[in-house]
Amino acid sequence: MTHQFAVLTQPQAETIAYTWHYEGDYSFYNMEADKDDLAEFLNAEQRGQSVFAITSDGELVGFLSVTQPDAETVDIGLGMKPDLTGNGSGRTFVTSILDFVKVTYSPHRITLSVAAFNVRAIRVYETCGFTQTGSFQQSTNGSIFTFIQMEHQESPQNQAF
Repeated sequence: MTHQFAVLTQPQAETIAYTWHYEGDYSFYNMEADKDDLAEFLNAEQRGQSVFAITSDGELVGFLSVTQPDAETVDIGLGMKPDLTGNGSGRTFVTSILDFVKVTYSPHRITLSVAAFNVRAIRVYETCGFTQTGSFQQSTNGSIFTFIQMEHQESPQNQAF
């Protein structure tokens, strides 16, 4: 599966926010679960050029948000279309994101945070070369949740210069 990346459009943001609904514990990731997150995601000005739509054969299959906390680090947030989760395509999806980030930003390190209960995603991230570096508590979705911090370190011979 080949993925294409382009800046997220407002219609795509609205599709994700209002129609992507996850089941069970994963409903935590529904955009509507936290009104502040929803408002931020729907605000084109706040998204700027740092949130990307991920498509495959013209179909919206995911999104990627990118921030650069320092010159050597890219922090990512991502989401996969609900009906594509849990079917073994996570590794290909995350690998395509890593490839895009490496080519576009040439970071020394890629970081992300994931809800601690999301063992399925943590396993995918570890398979793709991420290691756990810590954890923190965050208030969201009306409660306090534990998040795992993860990092993907680029070895010098693999870095794009």
